[in-house]
Amino acid sequence: MTHAETSRSLSDFPVLEGKVILVTGAGSGIGRAGAMAMARHGAQVVVTDIDADKAAQVVEDLRAEGVTAVSAGLDVLDDNAVSAQIDKVVRTYGRLDVLHSHAGYQIEGNLEQVPIEGMDMSWRLNVRSHFIAARATVGHMRIQGGGSIIITSSNSGVQYDREMIAYATTKHAVVAMTRQMAADYAKHNIRINALCPGFIDTPFNAGFEMQMGGRDKLESYVARTIPMGRWGTTGEIADSILFLASDMSTFMTGHALVIDGGECI
Repeated sequence: MTHAETSRSLSDFPVLEGKVILVTGAGSGIGRAGAMAMARHGAQVVVTDIDADKAAQVVEDLRAEGVTAVSAGLDVLDDNAVSAQIDKVVRTYGRLDVLHSHAGYQIEGNLEQVPIEGMDMSWRLNVRSHFIAARATVGHMRIQGGGSIIITSSNSGVQYDREMIAYATTKHAVVAMTRQMAADYAKHNIRINALCPGFIDTPFNAGFEMQMGGRDKLESYVARTIPMGRWGTTGEIADSILFLASDMSTFMTGHALVIDGGECI
């Protein structure tokens, strides 16, 4: 049985029935795959992305499958817009059960190569935007008796990449922030975990591809360095998102869930 066949059979079990979920950076790649998987599993998903058309396309693709969702354009660097969107979800649906704060940024280079503005943008998108989204969410979750916050880090948050100082630094920081928030809010039944994917074949790898000197060299790196010898798929990461979002992970908080084919071993 292929992984795709396994995922289709899993959709017979709506593990997120009745849950209300907001996803940022959901217009493509992992964000898109996770949002679609959660909608297929019964959740009311609000798909957001800085590119409103991409977010709307996710909803259209789900609609073609007979699955409902809604979309909105959202720039996670706009603090007021993030808070307003989260408040709107709660006003509309009465609750917010899961936040997947996924949007992020990658720039290649070492200490001398990364421009200061590149480091600043890495911090704003890879750490601060998640802080703002979680801050706007926890009050609602505390009132309703709990919830799950998933923050996308990377396996670069538990290891060190060569010449990727801005990315590795901020991804480590978001793991630390996630664990601190988890410790602070566990008593409110709010679970906060970090999703740490390895090499997944999406356009987000452009920084690594440039750093390594082209697609062929990146392919060679993946085959040579990852113990499983291949890319991960967005579907495999979506399965991990389902786990963190659902009641399958009710005793897990403050965890950095690494899905990377063994790369960080």
